[in-house]
Amino acid sequence: MTNEDILQALSNVQEPDLGKDLVTLNMVKDISINGLEVSFTVVLTTPACPLKDMIKNACINAVKLLVNKEAIVTVNFSSNTSSNRKDPKTMLSGVKNIIAVVSGKGGVGKSTVASNFALALAAGGAKVGLMDADIYGPSQHIMFGIRGERPMMKDEGDKGWIVPIEKFGIKIMSIGLLIDEKQAVVWRGPMVSSAIRQFVSEVDWGELDYLVIDMPPGTGDIHLTIVQTVPVTGVIVVTTPQTVALADAKKGIAMFGQAQLKVPVIGLVENMSYFTPKELPDNKYYIFGKDGGKQLAEEFDIPLLGQIPIVESIREGGDIGIPAMVTDDEITKKAFMDFTSNAVRGIAMRNANLEPTEISKVN
Repeated sequence: MTNEDILQALSNVQEPDLGKDLVTLNMVKDISINGLEVSFTVVLTTPACPLKDMIKNACINAVKLLVNKEAIVTVNFSSNTSSNRKDPKTMLSGVKNIIAVVSGKGGVGKSTVASNFALALAAGGAKVGLMDADIYGPSQHIMFGIRGERPMMKDEGDKGWIVPIEKFGIKIMSIGLLIDEKQAVVWRGPMVSSAIRQFVSEVDWGELDYLVIDMPPGTGDIHLTIVQTVPVTGVIVVTTPQTVALADAKKGIAMFGQAQLKVPVIGLVENMSYFTPKELPDNKYYIFGKDGGKQLAEEFDIPLLGQIPIVESIREGGDIGIPAMVTDDEITKKAFMDFTSNAVRGIAMRNANLEPTEISKVN
Protein backbone atom coordinates (compact mmCIF):
# COMPACT_ATOMS: atom_id res chain seq x y z
CA MET A 1 0.00 0.00 0.00
CA THR A 2 1.22 3.50 -0.84
CA ASN A 3 0.11 7.02 0.01
CA GLU A 4 -1.08 7.38 -3.58
CA ASP A 5 -3.28 4.27 -3.17
CA ILE A 6 -4.88 5.72 -0.06
CA LEU A 7 -5.48 9.12 -1.67
CA GLN A 8 -6.96 7.45 -4.76
CA ALA A 9 -9.37 5.48 -2.56
CA LEU A 10 -10.34 8.52 -0.49
CA SER A 11 -11.03 10.51 -3.65
CA ASN A 12 -14.21 8.41 -3.79
CA VAL A 13 -15.40 9.67 -0.38
CA GLN A 14 -17.54 12.78 -0.63
CA GLU A 15 -18.02 15.43 2.04
CA PRO A 16 -21.83 15.10 2.32
CA ASP A 17 -22.61 18.82 2.55
CA LEU A 18 -20.03 20.33 0.22
CA GLY A 19 -20.59 17.79 -2.55
CA LYS A 20 -16.90 17.22 -3.36
CA ASP A 21 -14.48 14.48 -2.41
CA LEU A 22 -12.14 14.74 0.58
CA VAL A 23 -8.99 14.80 -1.56
CA THR A 24 -10.20 17.62 -3.82
CA LEU A 25 -11.18 19.59 -0.71
CA ASN A 26 -7.67 18.99 0.70
CA MET A 27 -9.14 17.47 3.85
CA VAL A 28 -6.79 14.45 4.07
CA LYS A 29 -3.52 14.93 5.97
CA ASP A 30 -0.72 12.92 7.62
CA ILE A 31 -1.09 9.54 5.92
CA SER A 32 0.95 6.86 7.66
CA ILE A 33 1.38 3.24 6.52
CA ASN A 34 3.02 0.50 8.61
CA GLY A 35 2.40 -2.95 7.19
CA LEU A 36 -1.35 -3.42 7.21
CA GLU A 37 -1.88 -0.47 9.54
CA VAL A 38 -3.07 2.71 7.83
CA SER A 39 -3.81 5.99 9.57
CA PHE A 40 -4.62 9.49 8.35
CA THR A 41 -6.29 12.67 9.54
CA VAL A 42 -9.43 14.22 8.09
CA VAL A 43 -9.59 17.98 8.62
CA LEU A 44 -13.23 18.91 9.25
CA THR A 45 -14.82 22.28 8.45
CA THR A 46 -15.85 22.69 12.08
CA PRO A 47 -15.12 20.88 15.36
CA ALA A 48 -18.89 20.66 15.82
CA CYS A 49 -19.30 18.63 12.61
CA PRO A 50 -22.32 16.30 13.00
CA LEU A 51 -21.18 13.93 10.24
CA LYS A 52 -17.95 12.57 11.76
CA ASP A 53 -19.16 8.98 12.03
CA MET A 54 -20.52 8.95 8.48
CA ILE A 55 -17.22 10.26 7.07
CA LYS A 56 -15.18 7.86 9.22
CA ASN A 57 -17.11 4.78 8.05
CA ALA A 58 -16.95 5.89 4.42
CA CYS A 59 -13.15 6.31 4.65
CA ILE A 60 -12.64 2.88 6.23
CA ASN A 61 -14.84 1.20 3.63
CA ALA A 62 -13.06 2.96 0.75
CA VAL A 63 -9.61 1.80 1.87
CA LYS A 64 -10.74 -1.77 2.49
CA LEU A 65 -12.68 -2.07 -0.78
CA LEU A 66 -10.29 -0.26 -3.10
CA VAL A 67 -6.85 -0.86 -1.57
CA ASN A 68 -6.64 -3.84 0.80
CA LYS A 69 -9.46 -5.66 2.54
CA GLU A 70 -7.05 -6.70 5.31
CA ALA A 71 -6.07 -3.09 6.09
CA ILE A 72 -6.42 -1.90 9.69
CA VAL A 73 -7.64 1.67 9.21
CA THR A 74 -7.48 4.43 11.83
CA VAL A 75 -9.21 7.69 10.96
CA ASN A 76 -8.24 10.71 13.09
CA PHE A 77 -10.01 14.04 13.03
CA SER A 78 -8.87 17.61 13.41
CA SER A 79 -10.74 20.77 12.47
CA ASN A 80 -10.21 24.06 10.76
CA THR A 81 -13.50 25.92 10.98
CA SER A 82 -14.46 27.21 7.56
CA SER A 83 -14.68 30.93 7.03
CA ASN A 84 -15.35 33.09 4.00
CA ARG A 85 -14.54 36.62 5.10
CA LYS A 86 -13.59 38.96 2.28
CA ASP A 87 -11.36 41.09 4.50
CA PRO A 88 -10.37 39.29 7.72
CA LYS A 89 -8.29 42.30 8.81
CA THR A 90 -11.38 44.40 9.57
CA MET A 91 -13.29 44.43 12.87
CA LEU A 92 -13.22 41.16 14.83
CA SER A 93 -10.32 39.88 12.76
CA GLY A 94 -9.91 36.80 14.97
CA VAL A 95 -13.53 35.67 14.48
CA LYS A 96 -14.16 33.19 11.67
CA ASN A 97 -17.97 33.30 11.61
CA ILE A 98 -20.40 35.92 12.91
CA ILE A 99 -23.93 34.56 13.32
CA ALA A 100 -26.86 36.87 14.17
CA VAL A 101 -29.86 35.27 15.90
CA VAL A 102 -32.94 37.37 15.07
CA SER A 103 -36.70 37.41 15.49
CA GLY A 104 -39.50 39.52 14.09
CA LYS A 105 -41.07 40.05 17.51
CA GLY A 106 -40.27 39.66 21.19
CA GLY A 107 -41.35 36.75 23.34
CA VAL A 108 -40.50 33.93 20.93
CA GLY A 109 -37.50 32.71 22.93
CA LYS A 110 -34.77 34.24 20.76
CA SER A 111 -32.35 34.80 23.65
CA THR A 112 -32.96 31.27 24.96
CA VAL A 113 -32.22 29.85 21.51
CA ALA A 114 -29.10 32.06 21.13
CA SER A 115 -27.64 31.04 24.51
CA ASN A 116 -28.19 27.32 24.01
CA PHE A 117 -27.00 27.52 20.40
CA ALA A 118 -23.73 29.06 21.61
CA LEU A 119 -23.35 26.36 24.27
CA ALA A 120 -24.09 23.57 21.79
CA LEU A 121 -21.39 24.92 19.46
CA ALA A 122 -18.93 24.96 22.36
CA ALA A 123 -19.96 21.41 23.34
CA GLY A 124 -18.81 20.34 19.87
CA GLY A 125 -15.35 21.75 20.54
CA ALA A 126 -15.65 25.18 18.91
CA LYS A 127 -14.37 28.44 20.40
CA VAL A 128 -17.49 30.55 20.91
CA GLY A 129 -18.45 34.06 21.99
CA LEU A 130 -21.94 35.40 22.75
CA MET A 131 -22.71 39.09 22.31
CA ASP A 132 -25.98 40.36 23.77
CA ALA A 133 -26.90 43.15 21.35
CA ASP A 134 -30.37 43.66 22.84
CA ILE A 135 -29.46 46.98 24.49
CA TYR A 136 -32.98 47.84 25.72
CA GLY A 137 -33.78 44.36 27.05
CA PRO A 138 -30.57 42.44 27.80
CA SER A 139 -31.02 38.97 29.23
CA GLN A 140 -27.87 36.89 28.68
CA HIS A 141 -26.32 38.03 31.97
CA ILE A 142 -29.38 36.56 33.71
CA MET A 143 -29.46 33.35 31.67
CA PHE A 144 -25.81 32.65 32.46
CA GLY A 145 -26.05 33.50 36.15
CA ILE A 146 -23.59 36.41 36.04
CA ARG A 147 -25.88 39.19 37.30
CA GLY A 148 -23.97 41.79 39.24
CA GLU A 149 -20.60 40.79 37.79
CA ARG A 150 -18.50 43.38 36.00
CA PRO A 151 -16.04 42.66 33.17
CA MET A 152 -12.37 43.41 33.76
CA MET A 153 -10.35 45.90 31.75
CA LYS A 154 -6.89 45.37 30.31
CA ASP A 155 -4.42 47.65 28.59
CA GLU A 156 -2.74 46.57 25.40
CA GLY A 157 -0.45 49.12 23.82
CA ASP A 158 -2.16 52.47 24.09
CA LYS A 159 -5.68 51.04 24.10
CA GLY A 160 -7.91 49.70 26.86
CA TRP A 161 -9.95 46.55 26.23
CA ILE A 162 -13.04 45.12 27.92
CA VAL A 163 -12.48 41.46 28.80
CA PRO A 164 -15.69 39.44 28.31
CA ILE A 165 -16.80 37.21 31.16
CA GLU A 166 -16.32 33.47 30.57
CA LYS A 167 -18.98 31.01 31.72
CA PHE A 168 -19.62 27.41 30.70
CA GLY A 169 -16.74 27.62 28.22
CA ILE A 170 -17.90 30.64 26.19
CA LYS A 171 -17.15 34.37 26.27
CA ILE A 172 -20.11 36.62 27.09
CA MET A 173 -20.69 40.37 26.79
CA SER A 174 -23.92 42.20 27.60
CA ILE A 175 -24.95 45.75 28.44
CA GLY A 176 -26.50 44.12 31.53
CA LEU A 177 -22.95 43.67 32.84
CA LEU A 178 -22.20 47.38 32.59
CA ILE A 179 -25.24 49.16 34.00
CA ASP A 180 -27.38 49.00 37.12
CA GLU A 181 -30.10 46.44 36.45
CA LYS A 182 -32.72 48.69 38.03
CA GLN A 183 -32.07 51.47 35.54
CA ALA A 184 -33.79 51.66 32.18
CA VAL A 185 -31.65 52.27 29.10
CA VAL A 186 -33.29 55.43 27.73
CA TRP A 187 -31.07 56.08 24.74
CA ARG A 188 -31.70 57.45 21.29
CA GLY A 189 -30.60 55.47 18.24
CA PRO A 190 -27.11 57.03 17.85
CA MET A 191 -26.19 56.17 21.46
CA VAL A 192 -27.35 52.59 21.01
CA SER A 193 -25.37 52.28 17.78
CA SER A 194 -22.31 53.68 19.57
CA ALA A 195 -22.64 51.04 22.31
CA ILE A 196 -22.87 48.26 19.71
CA ARG A 197 -19.71 49.52 18.00
CA GLN A 198 -17.95 49.46 21.38
CA PHE A 199 -18.98 45.83 21.86
CA VAL A 200 -17.30 45.10 18.54
CA SER A 201 -14.22 47.31 18.62
CA GLU A 202 -13.37 47.53 22.33
CA VAL A 203 -14.09 44.02 23.62
CA ASP A 204 -11.26 41.49 23.54
CA TRP A 205 -13.04 38.60 21.80
CA GLY A 206 -9.76 36.97 20.74
CA GLU A 207 -9.77 33.96 18.40
CA LEU A 208 -13.25 32.49 17.89
CA ASP A 209 -14.78 29.96 15.53
CA TYR A 210 -18.21 31.52 16.05
CA LEU A 211 -19.47 34.77 17.53
CA VAL A 212 -23.21 34.45 18.19
CA ILE A 213 -25.02 37.78 18.36
CA ASP A 214 -28.32 37.86 20.25
CA MET A 215 -30.12 40.61 18.34
CA PRO A 216 -33.07 42.66 19.61
CA PRO A 217 -36.48 41.79 18.17
CA GLY A 218 -37.74 43.59 15.09
CA THR A 219 -35.84 45.37 12.34
CA GLY A 220 -34.12 48.59 13.38
CA ASP A 221 -31.01 50.62 14.15
CA ILE A 222 -29.08 47.86 15.88
CA HIS A 223 -29.53 45.45 12.97
CA LEU A 224 -28.27 48.04 10.50
CA THR A 225 -25.36 49.00 12.75
CA ILE A 226 -24.24 45.37 13.07
CA VAL A 227 -24.25 44.63 9.33
CA GLN A 228 -22.54 47.97 8.60
CA THR A 229 -19.82 47.33 11.19
CA VAL A 230 -18.90 43.64 10.87
CA PRO A 231 -19.15 41.03 8.09
CA VAL A 232 -22.08 38.88 9.23
CA THR A 233 -21.78 35.31 7.95
CA GLY A 234 -25.51 34.70 8.18
CA VAL A 235 -28.63 34.98 10.30
CA ILE A 236 -30.78 32.42 12.08
CA VAL A 237 -34.44 33.40 12.41
CA VAL A 238 -36.41 32.33 15.50
CA THR A 239 -40.19 32.06 15.46
CA THR A 240 -43.03 30.25 17.17
CA PRO A 241 -45.76 28.40 15.25
CA GLN A 242 -48.61 30.89 15.68
CA THR A 243 -49.71 33.22 12.89
CA VAL A 244 -48.74 36.51 14.60
CA ALA A 245 -45.17 35.38 15.19
CA LEU A 246 -44.87 34.01 11.66
CA ALA A 247 -46.06 37.30 10.17
CA ASP A 248 -43.32 39.16 12.01
CA ALA A 249 -40.70 36.52 11.19
CA LYS A 250 -41.40 37.16 7.50
CA LYS A 251 -40.29 40.77 7.98
CA GLY A 252 -37.03 39.64 9.53
CA ILE A 253 -36.35 37.30 6.62
CA ALA A 254 -37.27 40.01 4.13
CA MET A 255 -34.96 42.54 5.81
CA PHE A 256 -31.85 40.44 5.35
CA GLY A 257 -32.87 39.52 1.84
CA GLN A 258 -32.65 43.13 0.66
CA ALA A 259 -30.04 43.81 -1.99
CA GLN A 260 -28.10 46.35 0.14
CA LEU A 261 -27.65 43.93 3.04
CA LYS A 262 -26.82 40.68 1.24
CA VAL A 263 -26.77 38.68 4.47
CA PRO A 264 -27.81 35.06 3.86
CA VAL A 265 -30.42 33.40 6.05
CA ILE A 266 -28.86 30.16 7.35
CA GLY A 267 -32.29 28.89 8.32
CA LEU A 268 -35.31 29.07 10.60
CA VAL A 269 -35.77 27.51 14.04
CA GLU A 270 -39.26 27.03 15.46
CA ASN A 271 -39.35 27.46 19.24
CA MET A 272 -42.19 26.31 21.52
CA SER A 273 -43.22 23.85 18.80
CA TYR A 274 -45.12 21.48 21.05
CA PHE A 275 -45.57 20.47 24.67
CA THR A 276 -44.88 16.96 25.97
CA PRO A 277 -45.73 16.26 29.62
CA LYS A 278 -43.25 14.17 31.62
CA GLU A 279 -45.95 11.68 32.54
CA LEU A 280 -46.97 11.25 28.86
CA PRO A 281 -43.65 11.27 26.98
CA ASP A 282 -45.18 9.99 23.74
CA ASN A 283 -47.80 12.74 23.54
CA LYS A 284 -47.33 16.07 21.74
CA TYR A 285 -49.70 18.98 22.28
CA TYR A 286 -49.40 21.77 19.68
CA ILE A 287 -50.41 24.68 21.90
CA PHE A 288 -49.42 27.45 19.46
CA GLY A 289 -50.31 25.60 16.26
CA LYS A 290 -48.58 22.94 14.24
CA ASP A 291 -45.79 23.24 11.63
CA GLY A 292 -46.10 27.01 11.18
CA GLY A 293 -42.32 27.31 11.05
CA LYS A 294 -42.04 24.45 8.58
CA GLN A 295 -44.55 26.09 6.24
CA LEU A 296 -42.77 29.46 6.51
CA ALA A 297 -39.42 27.84 5.71
CA GLU A 298 -40.95 26.21 2.64
CA GLU A 299 -42.52 29.50 1.57
CA PHE A 300 -39.17 31.31 1.61
CA ASP A 301 -37.17 28.27 0.48
CA ILE A 302 -34.90 28.29 3.53
CA PRO A 303 -33.97 25.32 5.75
CA LEU A 304 -35.97 24.49 8.87
CA LEU A 305 -33.09 23.94 11.29
CA GLY A 306 -35.06 22.53 14.18
CA GLN A 307 -38.16 22.47 16.35
CA ILE A 308 -37.63 23.16 20.05
CA PRO A 309 -40.35 21.86 22.40
CA ILE A 310 -41.91 23.69 25.34
CA VAL A 311 -40.16 22.20 28.36
CA GLU A 312 -40.38 23.59 31.88
CA SER A 313 -36.67 23.01 32.47
CA ILE A 314 -35.76 25.39 29.62
CA ARG A 315 -37.60 28.24 31.34
CA GLU A 316 -36.28 27.28 34.77
CA GLY A 317 -32.70 27.10 33.51
CA GLY A 318 -32.89 30.57 31.99
CA ASP A 319 -34.31 32.02 35.20
CA ILE A 320 -31.70 30.54 37.54
CA GLY A 321 -28.70 31.06 35.26
CA ILE A 322 -28.16 27.45 34.17
CA PRO A 323 -29.12 27.11 30.47
CA ALA A 324 -30.74 23.91 29.24
CA MET A 325 -27.57 22.76 27.43
CA VAL A 326 -25.69 22.40 30.73
CA THR A 327 -28.45 20.50 32.56
CA ASP A 328 -29.21 16.77 32.63
CA ASP A 329 -32.36 17.08 30.52
CA GLU A 330 -31.37 14.84 27.59
CA ILE A 331 -34.54 15.49 25.55
CA THR A 332 -34.00 19.25 25.61
CA LYS A 333 -30.26 18.95 24.95
CA LYS A 334 -30.93 16.68 21.97
CA ALA A 335 -33.35 19.23 20.47
CA PHE A 336 -30.75 21.99 20.71
CA MET A 337 -27.92 19.75 19.48
CA ASP A 338 -29.96 18.65 16.45
CA PHE A 339 -30.76 22.28 15.62
CA THR A 340 -27.11 23.28 16.08
CA SER A 341 -25.89 20.41 13.89
CA ASN A 342 -28.14 21.59 11.07
CA ALA A 343 -27.03 25.20 11.58
CA VAL A 344 -23.33 24.22 11.47
CA ARG A 345 -23.87 22.36 8.23
CA GLY A 346 -25.71 25.37 6.82
CA ILE A 347 -22.86 27.70 7.79
CA ALA A 348 -20.28 25.41 6.17
CA MET A 349 -22.32 25.23 2.95
CA ARG A 350 -22.78 29.01 3.00
CA ASN A 351 -19.01 29.49 3.24
CA ALA A 352 -18.35 26.99 0.45
CA ASN A 353 -20.99 28.08 -2.04
CA LEU A 354 -21.86 31.76 -1.59
CA GLU A 355 -20.04 35.04 -2.06
CA PRO A 356 -17.46 36.06 0.58
CA THR A 357 -18.78 37.75 3.72
CA GLU A 358 -18.32 41.50 3.79
CA ILE A 359 -19.66 44.57 5.55
CA SER A 360 -22.98 45.74 4.09
CA LYS A 361 -23.17 49.07 2.32
CA VAL A 362 -26.50 50.43 3.59
CA ASN A 363 -27.58 53.96 2.68
